[in-house]
Amino acid sequence: MWRRRWLPASSSTGIRSRSAPATPGKLQDFLARHPGARAASFADAAKSGELVVLAVKGNVALEALKAAGAANLSGKPVIDATNPIADAPPQNGVLKFFTDLDRSLMEQLQSAFPDAHFVKAHNSVGNARMINPDFPGGAKPTMFICGNDDKAKAVVRGINDQFGWETADMGKVEAARAIEPLCMLWCIPGLTRNEWTHAFKLLHEA
Repeated sequence: MWRRRWLPASSSTGIRSRSAPATPGKLQDFLARHPGARAASFADAAKSGELVVLAVKGNVALEALKAAGAANLSGKPVIDATNPIADAPPQNGVLKFFTDLDRSLMEQLQSAFPDAHFVKAHNSVGNARMINPDFPGGAKPTMFICGNDDKAKAVVRGINDQFGWETADMGKVEAARAIEPLCMLWCIPGLTRNEWTHAFKLLHEA
């Protein structure tokens, strides 16, 4: 899962759990193996964090944010790694979304929580390549981001730099309409050929 990759790069990480503090067995085992992590409720984790990572199924993203609480998200960067993947099965490796190209999931979330600073990122890469992606020749893959708040995007750019990614800022929240479907493209090799170790690279003319 994403938290296994993020923990080594973070001094302190709070993991939101619906059942905290009575955490289930798997989470207890995870916490025992990662002393830098702690379990907390959605609200407590959001309140204590300087930055929030939203990494849940797209169809429960709004529910998770409501549990975190608008006041606890206000003014904070929220890395939105979600995708609006529908429950319907993929067709020839192509995922189905419950949104359309005129309104992305992140636009819906930003509208519902206007005081949070959403930044779309890390939605089109597998957890094994989120941190220190290793590709031939040391090439850095490209992380496409977007969001309305420039300061929040600067924070995410710094995280991407630390994680070994170059950042391509695609602009305001509406750009999520193009970034979220990258998940569809990224998943096709995995769903059709069980290949999950690739990433995207934006090339520029010299």
